[in-house]
Amino acid sequence: MRFVWLPCSMTIADLRGCRMRIGGGLWLSNFRVTMTDMKSTRPYRMEARAESAELTGQRILQAAVDIFWERPSAEMSLEAVADRAGVSTRTIIRRFGTKEQLVAACAQWASSRVEQQRDQAPVGDVLGSVTVLMDHYEEYGDRVLRLLAAEVEMPTLSATVDGGRQLHVAWCRRVFGPYLTHGSSADRRRRLAQFVAVCDVYTWKLLRRDCGLSRPQTERALVEMLTPLTKEQ
Repeated sequence: MRFVWLPCSMTIADLRGCRMRIGGGLWLSNFRVTMTDMKSTRPYRMEARAESAELTGQRILQAAVDIFWERPSAEMSLEAVADRAGVSTRTIIRRFGTKEQLVAACAQWASSRVEQQRDQAPVGDVLGSVTVLMDHYEEYGDRVLRLLAAEVEMPTLSATVDGGRQLHVAWCRRVFGPYLTHGSSADRRRRLAQFVAVCDVYTWKLLRRDCGLSRPQTERALVEMLTPLTKEQ
């Protein structure tokens, strides 16, 4: 196979039907020209790099979340996260910053997943809502309590924890909305506060951990506390 360098000034139209002498008395005809636009590959490469960076970020967050649940926050290190995620410590620092900032990012990332789980609760259905709430607390309750305790050690978590409290209030307002339509403004505000308190993670801890109730008994206790709040007064 012989390759021929063509003048940059030649166009495709100039090449059609032409015959070119390539040396040694040989003439080349009926040749085909293939042109590659290097710029056309750039969007694909940029998209691939962005996707790889996103996967790396998620791998770091998952590793940090796992380590955060396994040990006290004071014992969590960027080196341990980097080792588990298979990246360098410099990569974590460049992407998330300090350990406190990484923990805050993890809390926010995990909160979005928790929100999706709790949003499955049916509106106006006390038993169905308690079932979803118990699913959440059985999986994340102890972890949420650890996160609340870590707020004292890591002030950067305050915004995330406050956001979690607001999400809990919004969840109660949505799920128990049908029972917040009657009475005065003060009555509705007080009833919402009661729903929030009964469904709080500390109420679950008191019943499930401190009092040692089984899950079915804890669910029943929550339903018994919530049901009177659904009655028009």
